[in-house]
Amino acid sequence: MKFLLAALLVVSALPAAAANHSVSIKGMKFSPASLTVAAGDTITFSNGDAMPHTASGPAFDTGNIAPGSSKKVTVPAAGTHAYKCKLHPSMKGSVTAR
Repeated sequence: MKFLLAALLVVSALPAAAANHSVSIKGMKFSPASLTVAAGDTITFSNGDAMPHTASGPAFDTGNIAPGSSKKVTVPAAGTHAYKCKLHPSMKGSVTAR
């Protein structure tokens, strides 16, 4: 019985696996433009436009994403993280990490 309790405590103390979320870039827009995730989760930005884009801000930066390509970033900490395309500054989005 003590072994079972100890095993349950160990399993319940393990951190949850990080989830992957997707943001598409199409028509000069991020979709979804705002996203809520857990700190440590990853986001895959997929560029469906015919021109390169970025998803860049203080918390993360994809660098250039070529047309038809994807880049993955990890959300580093809790908070609201704004980002934009460095090549097209009117393209904006935000990620809220809890």
